[in-house]
Amino acid sequence: MTDNIHTGHLPFAARRVDAHAVKDTTEMVAVEVPVALSYNGVSHAVMMATPRDLEDFAIGFSLSEGIVQDRDEISEIEQRSEGDGITLALRVTERRMAELRERRRALTGRTGCGLCGAESLQQAIRPVARVSASVSATPAAIHEGFAQLAREQALNRITGAVHAASLNGEGFNLVREDVGRHNALDKLIGAMQRGGRREGFLLVTSRASYEMVHKAASANIALMAAISAPTSLAIELARQAGITLIGLARGGSLTVYTQARGLVQV
Repeated sequence: MTDNIHTGHLPFAARRVDAHAVKDTTEMVAVEVPVALSYNGVSHAVMMATPRDLEDFAIGFSLSEGIVQDRDEISEIEQRSEGDGITLALRVTERRMAELRERRRALTGRTGCGLCGAESLQQAIRPVARVSASVSATPAAIHEGFAQLAREQALNRITGAVHAASLNGEGFNLVREDVGRHNALDKLIGAMQRGGRREGFLLVTSRASYEMVHKAASANIALMAAISAPTSLAIELARQAGITLIGLARGGSLTVYTQARGLVQV
């Protein structure tokens, strides 16, 4: 891999065509590489991701996927470049590693699953944490948050190809970007842990899917707003978790799908 791959973008020769001319150009393209996560020397998952903020990603993925319950259960994160990809080697407590081994045993002998390790439909839909945080926001604050997020999406401004997730709180705005919407949220959750930023509302530049709501609940986020619409399962999960779920937050309007905690002041 080239040294500048960690900027998250690389130049590629391209040809731009419009109604008036054909022009050779150089385009900055978002980098996407395989990122492998291993725990105590055991390979666990490979994600396609943007190679920036990878320590945040390792922490956030481990927390949002339930591999650890607390940041302190991760004692070491080593990042290694290997061929065309990157390995994040984490060391976790023996208790969490034993639990992970049990989860991995569920994969043995199975083929072609959409939710790996799930033996039944009941197991496929993981229990969700009930949030204890209480956050409120006005529609104006949410729209301004998205406007600020657009201004702070440095990588997307260069490439036009990445998602972002941000936590907006009193006097701060924490942003992480990635080619994958789940990865961007995992990176944000990791950054929240490392930076001590916990209270605020979440904005995502994607649809609100089941996985996104589940990850938000794991981080005790009480209000989540998405540019696109939610899925039915995301709405049900948000109700169970006590999350205020907002979708279609664009063009000066938004739609509130659940109002359990963090009531939007309309």
